[in-house]
Amino acid sequence: MNFVEELQWRGMLHNSIPETEAHLNAQMRKAYIGFDPTASSLGVGNMVQIMTLLHFQQSGHKPVALIGGATGMVGDPSGKSAERNLLGEEELRYNQECQQKQLERFLDFNCGDRSAEIVNNYDWFKEMGFLEFIRDVGKRLTVNYMMAKDSVKNRISGEDREGMSFTEFTYQLIQGYDFYYLWKNHGITLQMGGSDQWGNITTGTELIRRIDGGSAFALTTPLIKKADGTKFGKTESGNVWLDAARTSPYKFYQFWLNASDEDVKNFIRIFTLKSKEEIEALEAAHALDPGMRALQKALAEDITTRVHSAADTNQAIQASGILFSKESAFDSLPKAMLLDIFEGVPQGTMSKTEIEAGADIIDVLVNSGFLPSKGEARRALQENSIAVNKQKVTLETKIDASHLIHGELIILQRGKKNYFLLKCI
Repeated sequence: MNFVEELQWRGMLHNSIPETEAHLNAQMRKAYIGFDPTASSLGVGNMVQIMTLLHFQQSGHKPVALIGGATGMVGDPSGKSAERNLLGEEELRYNQECQQKQLERFLDFNCGDRSAEIVNNYDWFKEMGFLEFIRDVGKRLTVNYMMAKDSVKNRISGEDREGMSFTEFTYQLIQGYDFYYLWKNHGITLQMGGSDQWGNITTGTELIRRIDGGSAFALTTPLIKKADGTKFGKTESGNVWLDAARTSPYKFYQFWLNASDEDVKNFIRIFTLKSKEEIEALEAAHALDPGMRALQKALAEDITTRVHSAADTNQAIQASGILFSKESAFDSLPKAMLLDIFEGVPQGTMSKTEIEAGADIIDVLVNSGFLPSKGEARRALQENSIAVNKQKVTLETKIDASHLIHGELIILQRGKKNYFLLKCI
C-alpha cells in the first residue's frame, strides 16, 4: 500500500519534506523513529509512533526503532518547560531492553529485507569525544540556525525565564547526527516522529546536506489531543503504560472503552489496523445505537489484544460487564483484576477469623463501615436491597468462609450502584 496515503486517510500525517512520497514509492526504503528510554515501559503516548512504524513496514519498507541511550542522557527540550532528570547508562540499558520487548509485539523482526531493527545511539556516541564532536558536527550549523528552532525559542522566551542549559541546547545536534550516522552507515533515508520533532528531524537532513551533500527526508505525525482538552495518554492516576505491571490489562482496556464519541472516531483510525471499510461500518452501527458503544468496544478489544493478549482482553471484557450482571462471576477473575474493578469504591476491613466463624449480616454491614448503624442495616435488609457477592441476603443470613472470594474479599452492595469492598485479614 502507499504509505503516505495510508497515513493521510487515518489522520496521521502532519508534515513532510517535498518529494517524500515519491521517494518512498520508488523502492523499499529504510526509516527510523526515536524512542525515549527514560522509562522501563512505553506508554500509549508512544503508540502513534509505533503504529507509524507498523504501517511503514506493512507498506513494504524496513522500520528501525532508535532507542536513545545517548540522547536519554541529555534530555530533549521539545515540548518541555523545564530541565529533566538525567539517567545513568545502566538504567537506560535496562529500559531499552524492556521497550524492545514491547516493540516486538507490533513489528516483525523476522521477515527478510523488511525485518524491523532496533539500534541504540549510545553505541556510536560512546567512543566520540567532545572535541571531536564540536569539530566534526558542531561547526556545521550556526547558532542562528539552532536558535530559530521552536524547541529552543519556546524555552528561552518561556514564562519562567530560566532558559535552557547548554546540554539541552545541543540536543538537536545530537539527534541530527543520529540521522546523519544512520544515513551514512545504515542507508536510512527518512526520519519520522511527532510534529514537535520537526525541528530536530530537519536538523538531521541539514547535516546530511552540509557534511556529504546528500539528501534525506522527514515526515511527522500530529500530536494527539483529546476533545475535552486534556492530554492524551493521561488519567487521574497518571500515565497509561503498555507494561501490565504498571497499567493492568483491565485499566488499559477501560482507558480505550471510556473514549468519548468524538475522540473514538480518530482513535480507531490511528490505533488499529482496521480498514477504512471496516471502520465506516462500525461508525454506521455506532450511529444507529450510540449506547452500545460499538466503536469504543472495537477499539478497546483490538488494541488490548495486541498490547497484552486475547486472554487478557476476554477477562477485561468479562470484568467490564460484571457490575451490570445479575450473577456473580467474581471467582472467575484474578484477584488483581477484582481490585482494579473496585478501586474507586469505598472499602473496609474485618477480621477473617470473625467471618470464618460465621457472622450475622447486620454485624458485617455495620462493622465493615458499609452502613452507619444496625437500624439502617435492618431497614435495608427488610427492603431487600442488600446483596453479598451479587446474591440477595436477608436478616437471617450468616456470612462465613463460603462468601470469601480468593479467600479474603467480599463484595457488598446496596441497590444497583452502591458497592463496597470488604477485605478480610
